[in-house]
Amino acid sequence: MPKRELKGQVVSDKMEKTVVVKVETIKEHPKYKKRYKSHKKYKAHNSKLDLKVGDRVVIRECTPISKDKKWEVILKL
Repeated sequence: MPKRELKGQVVSDKMEKTVVVKVETIKEHPKYKKRYKSHKKYKAHNSKLDLKVGDRVVIRECTPISKDKKWEVILKL
């Protein structure tokens, strides 16, 4: 099974080796067909410590590193 990859923006880098990434998706209402944005925040492992708030990144699903951290940063856009 392939691992999921998501694109998002770093919204917090205050933790050590962890960044919070906000991923926005566009959804469509099933009845009214109106499109709307929704977002979700993911904690991702950042071993290089080179990311700052506002950076665009790609994150990949991985084995759990901690209770909340199940994603890793694979590249900076």
